[in-house]
Amino acid sequence: MSEPAEIAPLTFEQALAELEQIVARLESGQAPLEDSIRMYERGAALKAHCETRLEAARLRVEKIVVGAAGAQGVETAEFK
Repeated sequence: MSEPAEIAPLTFEQALAELEQIVARLESGQAPLEDSIRMYERGAALKAHCETRLEAARLRVEKIVVGAAGAQGVETAEFK
């Protein structure tokens, strides 16, 4: 499933900031039902985008981290 075209170019930070705004608006309970549904759908797409960006970053870091065996091996990066 692909993400909406207007979300694809967003950086992780941009998508996360927008997602935080959506969460705050939803938590306020002030939006009409239909607007809340649209915001929830957009938030789900932004969440998926953030997860994709994080996974790509994790894989990049994993390639960079070199094990004790030198350039012959790669260690798994641990994120907490």
